[in-house]
Amino acid sequence: MGGGRFVVFLLLALNTVSISFAANVTYDHLALVIDGKRRVLVSGSIHYPRSTPDMWPDLIQKSKQGGLDVIETYVFWNLHEPVRGQYDFEGRNDLVKFKCQMSILR
Repeated sequence: MGGGRFVVFLLLALNTVSISFAANVTYDHLALVIDGKRRVLVSGSIHYPRSTPDMWPDLIQKSKQGGLDVIETYVFWNLHEPVRGQYDFEGRNDLVKFKCQMSILR
């Protein structure tokens, strides 16, 4: 993972961890430190438009049961803006609804 992408991933991971539960989260240039303990976060991806919204809770729950701490996703912008200036965030393109399902990870 390139340096810039790692920083973005790290910031998103820190945001996810700090939102998921009340904790003191820092970074010591070697690892994330959560409540004084070094943690390696395990992440995996779910491509939300490749499944239906009713599948999302089960996919997220199975990810959690499989040991994931973080779920990453790509934003398929060509689906959200198929024509310049015309946006689609409905159904399986509902990125906000997908994000709200992440509360299952807590």
